[in-house]
Amino acid sequence: MEKAIKKYWPIFLLPTLLAFLIGFIIPFIQGVYLSFCRFTTVRDATFIGISNYATAIGDATFSHAFWYNCAFVVVSTIAINLGGLAVALVLTSAIKGRNAFRTVFFMPNLIGGIVLGYIWQILLNCVLTILERPLLALDATAGFWGLVILMCWQQIGYMMIIYIAGLQSIPDSLIEAAEIDGATKWQTFFKVKLPMLMPSITICLFLTITNSFKLFDQNMALTGGQPAHQSELLAYNIYYTFYGRSGPQWRGIGQAKAVIFCLIVVVISLIQLKMTKEKEVQQ
Repeated sequence: MEKAIKKYWPIFLLPTLLAFLIGFIIPFIQGVYLSFCRFTTVRDATFIGISNYATAIGDATFSHAFWYNCAFVVVSTIAINLGGLAVALVLTSAIKGRNAFRTVFFMPNLIGGIVLGYIWQILLNCVLTILERPLLALDATAGFWGLVILMCWQQIGYMMIIYIAGLQSIPDSLIEAAEIDGATKWQTFFKVKLPMLMPSITICLFLTITNSFKLFDQNMALTGGQPAHQSELLAYNIYYTFYGRSGPQWRGIGQAKAVIFCLIVVVISLIQLKMTKEKEVQQ
């Protein structure tokens, strides 16, 4: 059986390879080429050099979206991971109904982003009205914190599952040895559990950083970039540039923004993976 698998493994790999090639590699290469073009359709493209990139970098809405998105990534990543880890610690202790609580915390992750965005838009606008504060569409700061709350509510349960798996993989003998040595619960957590959780932390940080940068549907439903594009994240800014502005020149500029956006996410993700992987090796 093993010899047959080794002999025919390219055949088993071929469908996945073709799907990856057709669904990702070819569109990506085509998208990079179109970022150097002025076009209305894929077949009607004229090469114009790097002018699309110059316009994209000089676009004030794009630079604002970048820094707005960076702030959102920092706040949401910290909040989601601290919240997910805290819930995981509680639900791995001996409490009644912990399986039911795990299900409840995970359920928001199953709801679509558009639906969540509109639900939280209604809820948060009601709260802001009661507090006599500007609505989400009238205040970029309120929109920012609305996005953070929505993202935390959706993602904490998913990260909780990963952290629970990491906590349950820690050998009981290590925790018992720490208790025998007189370590407190906090000392056990920081000296034993947290170092052993580094693989889970690496995964959760990667997921939260990339998800926060790629956030689109929730942004569109919750704030729509209002007021005056002040609450636009990068993905929504690219979408608006490509589809919301009239003129064929904006499609190439939107494509250039997409390539810049891709490079930003890849570089930041690789740096994060390298830093956290090094922590895993040191343990």
